[in-house]
Amino acid sequence: MAGTMTIKLVFSGGLELLFGNERNLSVLIPSFVPSDNSTHSSPSSSSFTSPPYNDTPSTGETKAADLEYLIYHLRDHLLKERPELFMENGTIRPGILVLINNTDWELEGEGSYQLRNNDEIVFISTLHGG
Repeated sequence: MAGTMTIKLVFSGGLELLFGNERNLSVLIPSFVPSDNSTHSSPSSSSFTSPPYNDTPSTGETKAADLEYLIYHLRDHLLKERPELFMENGTIRPGILVLINNTDWELEGEGSYQLRNNDEIVFISTLHGG
């Protein structure tokens, strides 16, 4: 489909519990997204019933879809509970390892990594209660 891309997601180390016990998901996101990361008009439907976090209207400016946008999309549309365990200060919470196509996201530019069709993004929690 023109203008959209499929991103494969994997959650483990307990993060799958925040996403309805789903370890593997696929999301369809636009190739170009609002520069302010507003996720209100995304193609994927939301089952997240809390009020949106990003209430301010989009400025109309766009950017190529990046990992930062995907993180907001996941929080606003797929996360079932406890967003504070997934995000902190506008990014992934410390203690969550993020892999982009099996490479540490720190080597790929973290949130500024521009997504490509069929990328696989893996989120692994390294924090465990005890």
